[in-house]
Amino acid sequence: MSARPRLGLLLAALVACTAAVVPAASAQAAHPPRPAPRAPHTAVLDGARLRQAKIRLDHGDRRLLPVARALTARADKWLDQGPWTVVDKPRPAPGGDVHDYLSQAPYWWPSAPQTAGNPWGCPYVQRDGQRNPEVDTGTDRQDVEKVFDSAYDLSLAWYYTRDERYAVKAGQILRTWFLDPATKMNPNLAHAQFIPCRYDGRAIGIIDFSQSYTSVLDALAVLDTGADAWTRADRAGMARWNADFLGWLTDSDFGRQEGAAANNHGTFYDLQVAALAYATGDEDLARRTILSARTARIAPQIAADGSQPQELTRTRSWHYSTFDLVAYTRLADVGRHVGVNLWKYRGPDGQSLFKAVDYLLPAATGAAVWPHPELEFLRYAATDVVHAAADAGDGRAQRAVPSLQEPPGGDLWALRPAAEQLDSIAG
Repeated sequence: MSARPRLGLLLAALVACTAAVVPAASAQAAHPPRPAPRAPHTAVLDGARLRQAKIRLDHGDRRLLPVARALTARADKWLDQGPWTVVDKPRPAPGGDVHDYLSQAPYWWPSAPQTAGNPWGCPYVQRDGQRNPEVDTGTDRQDVEKVFDSAYDLSLAWYYTRDERYAVKAGQILRTWFLDPATKMNPNLAHAQFIPCRYDGRAIGIIDFSQSYTSVLDALAVLDTGADAWTRADRAGMARWNADFLGWLTDSDFGRQEGAAANNHGTFYDLQVAALAYATGDEDLARRTILSARTARIAPQIAADGSQPQELTRTRSWHYSTFDLVAYTRLADVGRHVGVNLWKYRGPDGQSLFKAVDYLLPAATGAAVWPHPELEFLRYAATDVVHAAADAGDGRAQRAVPSLQEPPGGDLWALRPAAEQLDSIAG
């Protein structure tokens, strides 16, 4: 065959190849790869870690798919609930208005029959660890816990799935409780954990928010990464609310009293102040609060063997030992953002967060019985704090992880890597 026919065949083949390639390239341009998600500016959660988990899910990581299903199952349950509002309680807080948050002390009970002349059954007496069912009716406590939990679950489900239903619902819940003039909560806790016929409110009631409100701060940061249902006005409104709330916590008598508490109340107060400070742009206050926790919290509250003596005196010693460590580990998470490694601190007698978690490991793994008083031992209550220590480099905790008990609803650590209170007792 001559050179000219061969050249003609080659040109024809080239045209055919080009015709086959161009449509494929055009189709690819019509459906470009999904851009990598933004890392949320979270206060407790590690935003970069959430972003990496999202990328892994988008690429079909089978190890994360069951966790994602468990998370979205939790979020799905909130879609037809709420929104809740602080103004729905049957009567306003004593000495306050309907927009003031109201809760009742959980472990205080009437000691006399309820009569027309004594409708509360006063005086009230304390029964530590025994929750009075009255606290779940007539006040805002249960509703605000639903606000905290739902906002967190829904925002994370939106981040990982980009299903706008979750963001729409989270926005509705947050606006109703915090922003809408007719239904919003005043940014104070002056009437938290009141005791009928005794106190209109107590400093100790600040823990109603400090144990879970930091999850709302992270939910806000997650929604800020691009949820259409969360607007610029919403962001500005919540920024003002958080700044006002932080001011009340640091400047009020109740706030100062709670900050001086020597047990889990003080730890949770520090967590709430540090996280709010970070979220509102006051990194100096966040850093100072976390640095102070080394000598003001860890050294006096954790013993050389890792036990927490003040929590061990409670009738729910297992719950309160894990509960206090939820605050410590979350505080350490905030510290990561402001250059403070709380895990590295060692007290004068060797006290440390690692030792405190290690003290729980025999009972957390089922290798030994918890040797202290506990009205209802729930082994999974320690699961998250052991995860936190393992992530921070604790070898004993890392080896314990496979033996941990999965909490009800599944172990969500891979997509929600910050400790939560996993048992249900409140206060």
